[in-house]
Amino acid sequence: MNKDLGQNWILLRGLARESEHWGAFVPLLQSTFPEAKITTLDLPGTGYFYQDTSPNTIKEITSQLRQHAFDNGFIQQPITILALSLGAMVAWEWMRRYPEDISGGILINTSFADLSPFYHRLRWQNYKELLWLIMTPNIYLREARILQLVSNSSDGNKEMNQVWEKIQNARPISFKNCWRQIKAAATYRPGNIKPIQSVFLLNSLGDRLVAPICSEAISNKWGFEIQLHPWAGHDLPLDDSVWVVSQLKIWVNENKNK
Repeated sequence: MNKDLGQNWILLRGLARESEHWGAFVPLLQSTFPEAKITTLDLPGTGYFYQDTSPNTIKEITSQLRQHAFDNGFIQQPITILALSLGAMVAWEWMRRYPEDISGGILINTSFADLSPFYHRLRWQNYKELLWLIMTPNIYLREARILQLVSNSSDGNKEMNQVWEKIQNARPISFKNCWRQIKAAATYRPGNIKPIQSVFLLNSLGDRLVAPICSEAISNKWGFEIQLHPWAGHDLPLDDSVWVVSQLKIWVNENKNK
């Protein structure tokens, strides 16, 4: 019986994003699991750690993140890890290397280099756009274009753009750290060792950054449950947070008794 599932959450964001980018999702998750402890962690080189240098491998990113969680008492009780994109690669590595830390993992819109080709993991239609994003010095325009790339919802985009601009101004991720995170994601090949924990995949069929077939490849290889959202973009918790938490509640309730 997996009684710890859904009791102690750690949330991880993706490439060049930080904890503040979860926005209204965190209080919604808290209201869905009112007795749970919810912690958002920043990857090295982002958010609280924006002045540090990010490692350029998922293995080392995981080691640093796990050490931070250990030092701060976040893993005294087994965690349920919810992670998006690059953060989900870190979650997978954490589940494999430190199984005693984690009771279950929810992976959103992620991919592995040994299961999917590079042009699916970063859709070729976006290469020119991503180059522009890296090179432009205008933070407002850059965040606006990122928002357009990862979200398929226009509700509140102007306000969200201003919030994301404020985040970037306060804790800017450097070009070097962004590039090192890209390298870490691009080269991550976890191999054939299946995590012992319960794993749940959430996948956006409207994802224009990472091809949805990448999550399906993970599900097919290891037989993990996957739920598909019909229209959301890469940032699924932003586009339809209510759908996400409803899926989490169902999955946690079903798997706590296994």
